[in-house]
Amino acid sequence: HPSIETREFVMPVFALSASSVLGASRARLESRRRTPPSTRSRVIRVDAMAASLKKKVFIDGEAGTTGLQVRDRLAGRDDIEIISLTGDDRKDPAKRAEFLNAADAAILCLPDDAAIEAVALCTDPDTVIIDASTAHRVAEGWAYGFPELNPEQKQKVANSKRIANPGCYPTGMIALTRPLVDAGYLPKGTGLVVHAVSGYSGGGKQLMAIYQSGEAEPWGAYGFNLKHKHLPEMAEYSALGRKPIFCPSVGSFEQGMVVSVPIHYDQLHETGRSGEAIQKCLEERYAGSKFVSVRPLNKTDDLERGAFLRPDSLNDTNNLELSVFASDEQGQVWLCARLDNLGKGASGAAVQNMNLALGLPEDSGL
Repeated sequence: HPSIETREFVMPVFALSASSVLGASRARLESRRRTPPSTRSRVIRVDAMAASLKKKVFIDGEAGTTGLQVRDRLAGRDDIEIISLTGDDRKDPAKRAEFLNAADAAILCLPDDAAIEAVALCTDPDTVIIDASTAHRVAEGWAYGFPELNPEQKQKVANSKRIANPGCYPTGMIALTRPLVDAGYLPKGTGLVVHAVSGYSGGGKQLMAIYQSGEAEPWGAYGFNLKHKHLPEMAEYSALGRKPIFCPSVGSFEQGMVVSVPIHYDQLHETGRSGEAIQKCLEERYAGSKFVSVRPLNKTDDLERGAFLRPDSLNDTNNLELSVFASDEQGQVWLCARLDNLGKGASGAAVQNMNLALGLPEDSGL
């Protein structure tokens, strides 16, 4: 992965110089001179039709970690036209409003306050807004952008103009617990403890700079005030209606994530007190999913050195992988979710949601 310094200079690559534009124009003119008039008219009509079919996408905050990843995932697609602001225009409310309202879809890769401002600037009800911040995840009128949440959620996302991208940690926790709640195995109101470790890219450029300087601790737990910003959506979309005790941490690796939910069988309804029952519940929920998979029950032969579940195995994908490690004898189960915190936990999910809302193939660019 590029260093922060490299990331800062990604954007100019997409700009064309005046000489290159002039050269391209001369080449097109020379081509037109060699092309019969009837053919030229057909080419012009086809080009115009292709351009009109492209969906305009504005990434508000495209110079940040998530914004750059979103742009990378959209690069090269022939069904998308990225419209961008440069320099000081990125902070100009009038310019931002112009681009937000000109877009078929706007992806907000911004802090919460700036995301709220962006939503206010967009007055076109037909612009699809996908907000990657925490500002609207439990807000009324916003679809939660985890299409795999339940059988109806994908269509809900597809029909929505306001989509709240899930947090990275909640994506793993909710994927593991929501099917169990829906099946009646995990009673609503159950108090859970959730552990998670993320790569340091989840902290944005400032934390990345600290780790890349070599001055950071090898591992660090945080969130000791028990008020992590992801807790409301965990309680809401797990359908538990109760915030878990959440124990997040950051490791000395850039990208990747594992979310763990340990459960005692006596916390479960009697019908769900076996590894096989839990495994079947998850497999049935995610059968046919493009991005969520369930590993075989108690599978350990593919772990690193036979023991370790690597957090970075799904980097640069939009995949989410669930594991069930159960001991019926001990009456315990350890549920694990593995994902790329910048993929299914951020930019990949945003592109997936954008595809659905714009009527494009769900896995385009993913």
